Amino acid sequence: MAVESSAGWWRLAFKPLWFVALLCPLAWLVFAAFNDLLGANPAQALERASGDWTMRLLCLVLALTPLRVTLAWPELARLRRMVGLFVFFYATLHAFCYGWFDMGLEPTDIVKDIGKRPFILVGFSAWLLLLALALSSWNRAMRWLGGRNWKRLHRSVYGVAGLAVLHFFWMRAAKNDLAEVALYALILSGLLGWRAWRVLR
Repeated sequence: MAVESSAGWWRLAFKPLWFVALLCPLAWLVFAAFNDLLGANPAQALERASGDWTMRLLCLVLALTPLRVTLAWPELARLRRMVGLFVFFYATLHAFCYGWFDMGLEPTDIVKDIGKRPFILVGFSAWLLLLALALSSWNRAMRWLGGRNWKRLHRSVYGVAGLAVLHFFWMRAAKNDLAEVALYALILSGLLGWRAWRVLR
């Protein structure tokens, strides 16, 4: 009886615990910003950190299905929507930091910069795809689009992964700092390769 009660508690707490965990990076950034812990250039630190967490959570959301299948842990399927929305949240925070700290929230300057710098255009394109995925993640949108169309739309997350790596590559290439880019590219290639292998098999 106690074992069943414990299992029931774990099922109820599973998603809330993940929700709190996914908020921890934001809590740390807010704490660090208010306590002068972001170094000599806090604006750049916030922009980079929000971008890094977008990449990490993008890797996580794409890893959930392989982990669910490999570990035979169906509970992980319940996290996909929530983690995907957090990817969009941190990507939006990253875009907001760019718009505020780099462009002073001037719409005209932002539009000009998007057209002028390829890595900004690629990042903005990835954000637009994430916006479409976030807006269509609710049950009502799934019913309105139909299952097949909804699945097609949400496969564009693979395109987001490619655009995110390209955005990161162009941003770091000028500084010849590509170690992190290579790591993310390797992880995402492995996750997408696993899906291709499953389809071919």
